[in-house]
Amino acid sequence: MKDQLKQLIKEGRFEFVNGGWSMFDEAAPHYEDMINDMMKGHEFLLSEFGVKPRMGWQLDPFGHSSATPRLFADMGFEAWMFARLDWADKDKRTAERSMNLLWRPFSKHFGN
Repeated sequence: MKDQLKQLIKEGRFEFVNGGWSMFDEAAPHYEDMINDMMKGHEFLLSEFGVKPRMGWQLDPFGHSSATPRLFADMGFEAWMFARLDWADKDKRTAERSMNLLWRPFSKHFGN
């Protein structure tokens, strides 16, 4: 099974998203726990499959910490997806066809 999965990864037909050991709690996260969780998961994926995830995903249905996308960017993620969006914002973005966005949390950290 693992060899089949490695082949799918090699062919670009399978990709790991997020890659943390588990989904950390976003209601009251501590950055050290968030980093350790991702580090453990990424170490496993690198040793077992030779890959490092390129995209982050926030699963939490009750809201999101603004620290998470910042840490994901620092971890080298190219993109970030999340589950919950304010209904008014979603309606506006759907009407304007602007659901994809570049969100720069802590913009001073990233520069212009």
